[in-house]
Amino acid sequence: MIKRIIPILLIIVSAFGVNAQTGSAKQVKWTFTSKKVADNTYEVKMTADIGGKYHMYAQNAGAEGPVPTTFNFTANPLVILNGQVKESGKLIKKYESAWPGTVHYYEKTVEFIQVVKLKAKAQTTLNGKVEFVVCDDSQCLPPSEVEFKIAVGG
Repeated sequence: MIKRIIPILLIIVSAFGVNAQTGSAKQVKWTFTSKKVADNTYEVKMTADIGGKYHMYAQNAGAEGPVPTTFNFTANPLVILNGQVKESGKLIKKYESAWPGTVHYYEKTVEFIQVVKLKAKAQTTLNGKVEFVVCDDSQCLPPSEVEFKIAVGG
């Protein structure tokens, strides 16, 4: 009897573990685009559509504690990052007792913009990953990482 129960319990625990690893990613739909704005210069937009009653923290999350949205770009010898990633959306600043301080976050949608310059007239990609977390008024889902590959140039 116990020999049958242990494998079933392991399967159940494994299923919850897989679900937890993709927690925040299930609530955010990411889209990635690029647009030429000048000679060899492109504006890369990374848009997060946040589901339900969740919110996603800004790159500067404010109070210490919540996981800020973070972009990590893979080095590419043809691409130069021009400045920092900028945010565009309705930034909400609110005191949260869970983090004892004022936090900065977005609801529904936020656009992150990175300007890149190409060293040559060529088609290449801007690769990387974004780490983020979503929370509602009562809980935070586990942080997620989403990899991206955005075509630029050409």
